[in-house]
Formats: sequence, C-alpha cells, structure tokens
Amino acid sequence: MGEVSAISWTDSTFNPWIGCTRLSPACDHCYAARDNDRHHWVASWSVGVARYRTSAGYWENPSRWNRKAARTGFRPRVFCASYADVFDNEVPDAWRADLWEVIRATPLLHWMLLTKRIGKAPKMLPPDWPLPHVGLMATLANQTEWDRDFPKLMAVPAAWHGVSCEPLLGLIDIGDAEPDWLITGGESGPGFRPLDMDAVRSLRDQCARNGIAFHHKQNGVLRGKASGCLVDGVEHKNFPPMLRTGDAELAR
Repeated sequence: MGEVSAISWTDSTFNPWIGCTRLSPACDHCYAARDNDRHHWVASWSVGVARYRTSAGYWENPSRWNRKAARTGFRPRVFCASYADVFDNEVPDAWRADLWEVIRATPLLHWMLLTKRIGKAPKMLPPDWPLPHVGLMATLANQTEWDRDFPKLMAVPAAWHGVSCEPLLGLIDIGDAEPDWLITGGESGPGFRPLDMDAVRSLRDQCARNGIAFHHKQNGVLRGKASGCLVDGVEHKNFPPMLRTGDAELAR
C-alpha cells in the first residue's frame, strides 16, 4: 500500500486507516482481512473493533505525490482505501475530516473513493463536495447489489462515477446505466470462487453498447495473475477520459 500499486486500475493506494467489517458476498474472501491475519493491524475484521489510524509520516505521502506530479506532469490515480472503507461507521468523524483536508490539498492526484457503503456517503462527504479531482465508486458484485446500490451511487454528485464488479459473482444486467467506468475481476487466493467468463463478456459488451470505459483486472485463481487478464484473447485496461494521467491534462 503505497506509491506503486500492483492493482491494474490504480497507480497508488492510500489507507488513512485500516480495518473494516464484512457486509457483502464480495467480502467473503477479503484480501485485506487475510493480510490482517498476518500483520495484526486490528484485533479482527468486524463490527465494534477500533480501526487503526496509519502514521503521521504515512499521511504525508499524498502531499509528496502531489509535489511530484507538479514536477513531472504525471497525475497518479490514487485508490482510497484498499484496507478500509471511507464511509465506515466505526471510523471517527474527525479522521474523515482530516482525510478531506489531505484530499483538498492534493488537487493533482486523481482520487478514487471506492466503497461498499454507498448509502452512507451523502451524510459523510464534506460540505464542499463534489471535488473536481475526486471520483466516487461502489463495489457491486451481483445483480442484487446492482439493483439496490447503483441508483444510490448515481444520486450522489461526483466528478465521475465508477463501479467495481470485483469480484464478479454472476451475470449483471446494467440496462441503460452509464457510469463513467466499470471494472471486473475474479478472486485470487485460498478458497477463490471461479470467475464466470460469460458474465465478464456480458459486461464487456454492455459497456461497449452504453459507452462505458471497461477495465478487466484479472481472471483470478489461487495466485493472483496466474490465469491472466485476457477475455477472448484481448486485454481490456481502459480508463475514462477524466482519469488521464499525462502532461496534456495537467496543462489544462
């Protein structure tokens, strides 16, 4: 978790705190909870457990990345938070306020807020939301979650909206929905659930029909990238225009 990420759809990850509670079928084989079993950041991955705030030095990273972006013209995509949820009830409001301050102070970063608690977002976002360099994303792993939570996502104003169907746990019909970005991916690690490639193909084709940038992270198996990321022999690693990272955008 830092400046260089192995996750194909982000450049960096920033975790203002660590800890969460499982609340979706997507959480059944949570990599963050698995990593916590090794590192013991928090007592357990569950409700009622105090979250761990990362160090003051670590919190300086976004400012360093922002200064680097000013020098180089490369605006990194920053996933917040890979080991937590920004809209977690267990997190003190003061911590979130500190996070908004960091985000406001780093306008050259492409911040990506990904949550499984999109219904909580309207009450927890800052009063000056939306921010022009911050996108809002929801994890929607199956049709039930899509039908319940996609309207909640789109009801919250944001510079752009994205959906992570990762892990993808079945066919999803998105109808006429038009988020800016949609990510799919399979699970990896012990107990992984095999990915239905027909479900991936369906979302690939629906994104093409609706004009949505489609990004397929991995097919998944025991070891992350062992089965690759190709869909019918083609790699799909697309980003919406507002997530361009190079000099041309910085100059605007």
